[in-house]
Amino acid sequence: MFDLKKYRKKSPWILHYNAGSCNGCDIEILAALGPKYDLERFGVVNTGNPKQSDVFLVTGPVTFRSRERLVELYTQMPEPKVVIAFGSCTCTGGVFRDMYNVEDGIDRYIPVDVYVPGCAASPELLIDGVVKALEILERKTKEMEKPFKLFKEATTRDGITNRRNMALKVGEKDEED
Repeated sequence: MFDLKKYRKKSPWILHYNAGSCNGCDIEILAALGPKYDLERFGVVNTGNPKQSDVFLVTGPVTFRSRERLVELYTQMPEPKVVIAFGSCTCTGGVFRDMYNVEDGIDRYIPVDVYVPGCAASPELLIDGVVKALEILERKTKEMEKPFKLFKEATTRDGITNRRNMALKVGEKDEED
């Protein structure tokens, strides 16, 4: 069977979502995808489908109208996934903080793995954030591949092997761990 896990780091697919920004960060993302910085040399593909994405790149402050779509897109992405908060508005609300239609940063609604601060953050910072996100994605992939131990060891007393109470309950740790 064809295994996609080993190719995730070589070709991450990024889903970009504008939660309501002034488009300053979006222009920097387009500059990073352009020929001067060439983010595609890392194999990065900008996609519009959350079901095929590995990295969720969010720009702009979370508004009341965008927060439900933000959470919906996050839940549609397959595991393992990495979230990048790009720009000051995404991290904390930025200059739009405490406005009537703006909530704080996105970490109130979805877990964020990489913060890229700045207004507007430069393409170099985006490239550094994507490289950091790829390291986190690789770590999360390895954590998912760890085997889960379903049974405890059988106990032997006086030459009699006891196999009762071997099954682990969900969430229960073995005493040896």
